[in-house]
Amino acid sequence: MSQKTIATQARKPRFGIIRGTYSELRKVVWLSRRELLYLTGLVLLVVLVFGIVLGVLDYGFTQLVNRVFIG
Repeated sequence: MSQKTIATQARKPRFGIIRGTYSELRKVVWLSRRELLYLTGLVLLVVLVFGIVLGVLDYGFTQLVNRVFIG
């Protein structure tokens, strides 16, 4: 291979990645505003519920350990 061919091949991946990324982003089916708000609310609700459940379990186990080991 000539030096020019090697230099050209060395530059292709940088721009090829950007071109490939742009091409893939054009294929994405984006959510509508309504779907986005619904799914965001659903995620926040699930996180809140699991946070409360974990908080209650943590509090319960803390009380159990304090009564068993501390008295």
